[in-house]
Amino acid sequence: MDAQGNAGRRITSLEDAVALVLAAGADLSLATPLGLGKPNRLLNAIYAAVVADPSRRLRIQTALSLDPPAPGSGLRARFLRPFLERQFGADYPRLAYADDLRRGELPGNVLVEEFYMRSGALLGSGHAQRRHASLNYTHVAREVARRGVDVLVQLVAASPDGTRLSLSCNPDLTLDLLDHLRTQGRPRPLMLAEVHPELPFLGGSAEVPRHFFDAVLELPRPAPRLFALPREPVSDADFAIGLYASTLVRDGGSLQIGIGALSDALTHALVLRHTRNADYRRILRALWPGVEDAALVREVGGLDPFRTGLFGASEMLMDGFARLVDAGIVRRLVVEDADLMQRLADGSAGADDHARLEAEGRWLHGAFYLGSHWFYDWLRQLDERGRHRVLMTRVSHINELYGGQERLERLQRRQARFFNTCMLMTALGAACSDALDDGRVVSGVGGQYNFVAMAHALEDARSILLFRASHARGGRESSNVRWNYGHTTIPRHLRDIAITEYGIADLRGACDEDCVRAMLALTDARWQDGLVAQARRARKLPGDFRLPEALRGNTPGRVSAALAPFRRDGLLPEYPLGSDFTPVEQRIARALAWLGRATATHRGKLATLARALAGGGEADGEALERMGLSAPRGPGERIEARLLRHALARTRA
Repeated sequence: MDAQGNAGRRITSLEDAVALVLAAGADLSLATPLGLGKPNRLLNAIYAAVVADPSRRLRIQTALSLDPPAPGSGLRARFLRPFLERQFGADYPRLAYADDLRRGELPGNVLVEEFYMRSGALLGSGHAQRRHASLNYTHVAREVARRGVDVLVQLVAASPDGTRLSLSCNPDLTLDLLDHLRTQGRPRPLMLAEVHPELPFLGGSAEVPRHFFDAVLELPRPAPRLFALPREPVSDADFAIGLYASTLVRDGGSLQIGIGALSDALTHALVLRHTRNADYRRILRALWPGVEDAALVREVGGLDPFRTGLFGASEMLMDGFARLVDAGIVRRLVVEDADLMQRLADGSAGADDHARLEAEGRWLHGAFYLGSHWFYDWLRQLDERGRHRVLMTRVSHINELYGGQERLERLQRRQARFFNTCMLMTALGAACSDALDDGRVVSGVGGQYNFVAMAHALEDARSILLFRASHARGGRESSNVRWNYGHTTIPRHLRDIAITEYGIADLRGACDEDCVRAMLALTDARWQDGLVAQARRARKLPGDFRLPEALRGNTPGRVSAALAPFRRDGLLPEYPLGSDFTPVEQRIARALAWLGRATATHRGKLATLARALAGGGEADGEALERMGLSAPRGPGERIEARLLRHALARTRA
């Protein structure tokens, strides 16, 4: 509360808000939520004021500073500029400190410390790499409090009458941070909110009185669009991984999933399992003959539609959970009462208990949300009952069992399946998810370790790591199953279940030899022999070991051939959760992706250009029009038009 006792007072200009922040001191430590919860306009104004006054110092403690991608040049720019303006709006306030950080131009009186970065965005930033704080998500609030916080700024939603505020997308760390500051005997920071009129208002733990904040910034409308992630296309490998993963989900259980194409593929597979079960089984049999007799599926998951439904408990809520709610899959209710949850579990619950469950129950718990504009619309359009069913709460409640409610959380999270993605795994079951072997941080640990550890702490839970068997960079492909790697996110002693497009490996409790054999079954055939040789040298496989001939079929072509009929008939669409691209943009995006792969090497560039200049074939007039190349002028545009026509022709099927 400020000196006048005017907690929650209304501010209507950035100038007044900045003056309030600067009055907190010349050497400021500022905290702001990860992702969507950042008040970009306010942050930019504070940053500009500090940069203009070298006598001041500013430390920004945060994570996941999101900005629209740069359009680049050439064909990429022709494609992205119109899309970015439509997706983010022409006036989207890019984060000035994030742009300077990426360019290596952060001034000397500003420090930025992030515990989680946008994947791969800051590999080249010395400041970001030096100042990265490697922390489990559940430890962040404690460490931020220990370092001290002078100011906290956050984007919020307001109730229609303005008397209540919602932390909405980011109650994750704010609530825990204030608790840790009290526990450590540190002062409460200046709390400053910025209201965004389009941010969905969600209640429960996220709802606070206006005086929770010292001041509330309400700027004139219209507000810039909320940051929304464009939905990604799903590849054959992604769909295979998602389909395998979907067989491990137990009806009546709990679900945690992340974001991206692998998550979209898993979501779509679960929807198929529930709504088109015969087709779902047909796809699985083509990919995995014998799946209906697989012991692991019987013991851990299932193939039937969901009669009881699932409860979602995930640090991040996104489009996939909305789709699962709409499909009637996420519908198992939980309440914040351990005794009632126990009666429901042992079958002794009476009519009053079930009535209370229906009145108070929730089917989704989340710590933050981030997704597409469609997802934000979905949240805004929930009726009162639907909004109640979604509980946004602190990360200590979501990501761990030991925050004071262990008995309740164990009862809520029965048969939990924690799905997370990683970059690669070793043959002995360690996983790398957040950094390269030289130590450079790609993203951050975030909550992954929390969920892996929780899976081992819960009686009937499983941790399931999803990753593609190979990756391409600079025109070269390499295996994502390695013998060893210079960095580990998840240690080998926490190995559990791993999935690539070639199958599932159950590693829990396995001896090293069995672990290596199981990981070989997930490895692309091109790298299996090398892995076998390394395992023999390390005495993890016997000297006479021979790779089973069936595993020689681990090729991208086999996966694509198995899924091709279902791709053609629309059961496995390129954008299973919908697309932010128009149909013509989807064709162009596919063509540009192919072109990027084809020209990744010098030899590939020359060969592709030669074929493009040779011409021929039917032109996609609509695509050329969208790219401004229907009537190219000058040699540069003519070459671009030829390359685009060639790529469109190659990807037309």
